[in-house]
Amino acid sequence: MEKGPATVDVDIFGSTYHVRGDGDSGHLRKLADLVDRRMRDIAAHPKGADTAKVAILAALNLADELQRAEKQHEGERVKVQEKAEELADELARALEG
Repeated sequence: MEKGPATVDVDIFGSTYHVRGDGDSGHLRKLADLVDRRMRDIAAHPKGADTAKVAILAALNLADELQRAEKQHEGERVKVQEKAEELADELARALEG
């Protein structure tokens, strides 16, 4: 059964946000925890950075991770496609002769 929009309160870097998203509120909490941890890690070095700078650096860090994962996924997709074509050619040759 498909869930409707979930609204959940999440704490990120000392502030509470009311967040609504499709599906599971547990997923929203996990995302908020990830952002909170990343911001706290960044804020620890250097100390005293303002919240906006910490948020921007966290966003850039997460965007970099996402882009790297997408590139890796695309590379793996291409490898799988090439292997499937190779196996299809082998099968066609085997069936022909």
